[in-house]
Amino acid sequence: MGFPINLANNTVTVTKFILLGFHSLGQLSRNLLCALLSCTYVGTLADNLCIVWAVLRDPRLQHLPIYILLGNFSWMETCYVTNTVPWMLSDLVNPGVPISFQACFFQFHIFFSMGTTECLFLSVMVLDRYLAICHPLRYPVLMSTHRCWVMAAFCWLISFLWFIVPVTLISQLSFCGSTLDCFVCDLAPLLAVSCTPAPQAEHSCYALTAFVILGAAIFTLTSSGLIIRALLQLSTGARRHKAFSTCSSHLTIVGLFWGSGLVNYISPAASGRSWKMAALFYAVGTPLLNPLIYSLRNKEMKEALRSMLLGKR
Repeated sequence: MGFPINLANNTVTVTKFILLGFHSLGQLSRNLLCALLSCTYVGTLADNLCIVWAVLRDPRLQHLPIYILLGNFSWMETCYVTNTVPWMLSDLVNPGVPISFQACFFQFHIFFSMGTTECLFLSVMVLDRYLAICHPLRYPVLMSTHRCWVMAAFCWLISFLWFIVPVTLISQLSFCGSTLDCFVCDLAPLLAVSCTPAPQAEHSCYALTAFVILGAAIFTLTSSGLIIRALLQLSTGARRHKAFSTCSSHLTIVGLFWGSGLVNYISPAASGRSWKMAALFYAVGTPLLNPLIYSLRNKEMKEALRSMLLGKR
C-alpha cells in the first residue's frame, strides 16, 4: 500500500498518517492485547465516571476542595483515555487504517494538554494537602470552594494553551513519510518523519514539557517534605497514620506519572521498545490506577459511591 500523499509542483504534502505501534505483533498477541486494552478502558471509564458522578451527586463532597479537585481529575482521566485508547483498539482490530493529518495533530495536542492538566492537578492537590495539614486553622479561608474552582479552571485553561505554539510549528513542517512507529500521534515519531530538522519546534516542545514536569516535581517534593515534617510533629498516632496514608497515595500517583513522563518527553533519546512500553503505560496504565490508589481508598468517597449505587441520598 502506498503512502497517502499528494504530489504537486515537486512538493510532498502528507494528508494522512499510518500508525504502526503494534505492527510487530502476531495475530494472537493482537487479540490478547485488544482484550486487555478493552477491559482496561472499560475499567478506567467506570472508575473515573463513578467518582465524577459521586462528587456531583453528594452535597457534602461538592463543597470540599479535595473532592472538587478529584472530580476534575477523574474527568480529565476520562477524556485522556478516550483520546487514545479507541484508536489503539481500532488499530489492533484493523491494522493499517490511516488517520487524517488534522485528526493526528488534534490527538497530539489533546494528548499533551491532558498530560499537562494531570501534572497541574497533582500539584494543586498536594497544595491542598499541605494547607490542610500545615495550616489547618487557615485552611477554610486559603482553600475555599471558590478558590478551588478558580485553580481548577486555571489548570484546564493553561494546559490547553500551553502547547498551541509548538504543536502549530510542528504541523507546519514538511513530512517525507506518512508512517509513524507509534500507537498515538506523538512528538518523537512526528519529528522522525519530518523532511528537515526542526530544532525550534522540538526544543520548544521539550522545554515546555520539562518546565511543567520539573516545576511540578520540585513544588510537590518541597510541599511533601513540609507535610512529612508536620506529620512527624503530630502527637496523636491515629492522625499521623491517616495523614501519612493520604500523602503516600498521592506520592505513588506522582511517581507513576513522573516516571513514565521522564522516559517519554524529558529524555529525547528514549526510543524503541522502552519508549513504547513507557508511552503505553503513560496513556493507559496510570488513568486506571489513579482512581484506585488515590480516590477509592478514601472513606468519604467509598461512602458516597455506596450511596450512589444503592440509590440513597
